[in-house]
Amino acid sequence: MYILDTGARFSAIRFSPVFNPPPTSLRRRYFIVRATNLPFPKHQAKYHKELEVAIDAVDRACRLCVDVKRSLFSSKEKIVEKNDQTPVTIADFGVQALVSLELSKLFPSIPLVAEEDSHFVRANNLVSSVVSEVKSKASIGDSKLSDADVLEAIDRGGKDAYTFCNKSATYWVLDPIDGTRGFLKGDEALYVVGLALVVDNEIVLGVMGCPNWPGDSSDGSTGTLMLSHIGCGTWTKKLQSVSGKVTGDWTRCFVDACVLVNKARFCIQESQTWESLPLSGFFDASTVSEDLKHKEILLLPTCCGSLCKYLMVASGRASVFLLRAKTQRTIKSWDHAVGIICVHEAGGKVTDWEGDEINLEEDQSERRLIFPAGGVVVSNGSLHNQILEMISSASPTL
Repeated sequence: MYILDTGARFSAIRFSPVFNPPPTSLRRRYFIVRATNLPFPKHQAKYHKELEVAIDAVDRACRLCVDVKRSLFSSKEKIVEKNDQTPVTIADFGVQALVSLELSKLFPSIPLVAEEDSHFVRANNLVSSVVSEVKSKASIGDSKLSDADVLEAIDRGGKDAYTFCNKSATYWVLDPIDGTRGFLKGDEALYVVGLALVVDNEIVLGVMGCPNWPGDSSDGSTGTLMLSHIGCGTWTKKLQSVSGKVTGDWTRCFVDACVLVNKARFCIQESQTWESLPLSGFFDASTVSEDLKHKEILLLPTCCGSLCKYLMVASGRASVFLLRAKTQRTIKSWDHAVGIICVHEAGGKVTDWEGDEINLEEDQSERRLIFPAGGVVVSNGSLHNQILEMISSASPTL
């Protein structure tokens, strides 16, 4: 059953004390679709088959993360972490293998661009641990998966798996766990499994799963699953309940309605400071929402990784995400691809600091790197030109 909106829209948000809810003036009406595989008719979505497989793969991957992460914690100690970080390594590689296996069942000819390869797994004697986690979540079944199958699945997304030969192509982009430090920190730090499909340099669908997104304590739920399909919007539902299954209704997401920069809610990379960004010449930043001064903006608490910040903008929790490119560090495509379509389909905008769209084909042979001029601006769209103008006017002094 579809409940259509009849007026202005607002971002569908389930609030938590961790985040500052947007002011009433920034909210929009939303509508809900009763639980189905997809929140819109299949005939409206050209890539509905790929999207359904992506949803299932990300859901399975998130459950793998939850199980591995549970082994990091005890009832009395906040975190149990091995010196070599083996548990989180198992999750990273396990997710990549699991998603690769699920995608290849129906779409074996579509290449996968992902973060890991199996060399580290082999070199550090982690094969059996990774295989065990993958077998417990894969739809293929325990008896049909060998160690070689799992290692091959990891390497399907590795650096040397596919060469694009400077041609347009169709391929998946996967970040197994974006926000590894969040994965290790505990429930208060967000981490995301992100998967996107690119067709001829256009991101056509994306699915993000955040297992520890603040949920509803009344029904034991936690986590969120966000999907986007080109032309069909951005939608979320609860990732898991006490039963461990995706549950609930789909709710359409929209970016917030903020039109004034000084009223916007910002998030930045945890490795960067507000003072290192161009807008610091116009505004100071405060993490306290009450009694903001005239030239202060609200800086939301940082969360690990980039994709959770895209998720915050797409869901209306944040207005702007700013990332500055560093000369000594490369920017990976999997840290942004799925976030870009989720924000776009929620009504927002993503460009580099010069206002150009992010080009996924600049890394012509591998599609693993992106080269945004200056950095990345993710916004609700209404603020985008103002932000770019401020960046441009401040750039000579940076």
